[in-house]
Amino acid sequence: IENLERMDFQSLDLVMEEKGCKAPVVENNWPDKAPYAPDCTAVVARSLTHLAVVFHVRGLDLLAKAMEDNGPTYKDSCCEMFITDPYDGTYYNFEINCIGTVNAAKRTSRINKTRLDADTLSRIIRHTSTPREAIDQDGLHSWSVAMLIPLDVIGIDPRNVPVSARCNFYKCADDAAHHHHLSWNPIKIAKPDFHRPEYFGEMIFDQ
Repeated sequence: IENLERMDFQSLDLVMEEKGCKAPVVENNWPDKAPYAPDCTAVVARSLTHLAVVFHVRGLDLLAKAMEDNGPTYKDSCCEMFITDPYDGTYYNFEINCIGTVNAAKRTSRINKTRLDADTLSRIIRHTSTPREAIDQDGLHSWSVAMLIPLDVIGIDPRNVPVSARCNFYKCADDAAHHHHLSWNPIKIAKPDFHRPEYFGEMIFDQ
């Protein structure tokens, strides 16, 4: 979809609803540890230069304390996309809280990582439905966030896009009263861990 990166949030949301690929983030892999499951859907598309993902959430609690990029966004009301580099065997985590703070790194595992620097993070376009301020509210909330990530940030030449990459989408909020750990593709292990590329699903790129 051309020019996604130039759209305002309303226009982006509309075209993504019409033409994007929806991935329901509904797998509650560890219900014994976190039984609550909000509604969450990731909508994905690409332009010539960017990979766009819009998350729509409806659920209990709204929490945002991480104000600086590469802070602990996973503790807040947070949505995440992990995606492999198609060429070198690494993967990237992109985690965005409900006010648009992003935590991102290039990784070989949960432990071994190189955080994306400030200049790279500044190239990630973010949109949010909530104001950019610290939030800690209970009750029922509906909110949306979007990330538009330049393809070259995830190791893809925009002029030579691969057939596919491996990915997963997540919803979490470790410090919320109703904490949860949901995924798009199931993760079949005993303890919560999103850093498991062997359980990523396949994202196929339109050519």
